[in-house]
Amino acid sequence: MAETFVLVSGACHSGWTWRLVAERLRAEGHRVLAPDLPGLGDGDTPGRHGLADIADFLVDLVEREDLRDITLVGHSWGGYPLTAAAPRLASRLRKLVYWSAFVPAEGASLLDEVPPHYAEMFTQLAAASGNDTIVFPYEVFCGAFMQDGDESTQRLVHSLLVPQPLRFFTETVTPVDPAALGIPASYVVGTEDLALPPGEFGWAPRFPQRLGPDTPVIEYAGSHEAQFTRPDELTAALLKA
Repeated sequence: MAETFVLVSGACHSGWTWRLVAERLRAEGHRVLAPDLPGLGDGDTPGRHGLADIADFLVDLVEREDLRDITLVGHSWGGYPLTAAAPRLASRLRKLVYWSAFVPAEGASLLDEVPPHYAEMFTQLAAASGNDTIVFPYEVFCGAFMQDGDESTQRLVHSLLVPQPLRFFTETVTPVDPAALGIPASYVVGTEDLALPPGEFGWAPRFPQRLGPDTPVIEYAGSHEAQFTRPDELTAALLKA
């Protein structure tokens, strides 16, 4: 059965990062929207928008296009705007899918959820940027985010990353209870995803548990940037979710 997917990108990414996955979903007959989020589009003014603005943007997009029965997918940091928008879109949603995504807790920003050395690095990068933004350092990106990619692909993708306003990492959103909304939720994660180190700060089980004790966890073989390195495996996992 054909579905409608709205794909929410992660930090330093825009809608273009979904292209390989979107092509595969469309080949299966699904409708796919992968928008550039405010503050992360080419030429956007950093710091102009906050998480509330991104939630407003997603709600406006869905209502303007009159989308219904939506599978809303959020990648990594994209779990924050997904969570913020979900209650307002509940009547139009079919499912929430968090892909290696942060599931917000009450009063906790992204900087509160990452290892301390990451929080320190992000803060220092923003301070040195001149406009309070961060871009993942090449060595960190290749070693922890996209270690299963070849060097040419790593360099290309890294060169296309967009500056991420630090305020997107420091603002908070109200947690979502999928059961209370009457919307099923799933969690997708790569077996080689090292963007958050396994253990206390790992993606699973802490984030899926926040969605409910019976939240399905779907694994695929690949890293945090599987939309580039393992698009077939990632697409299959999203469809299974």
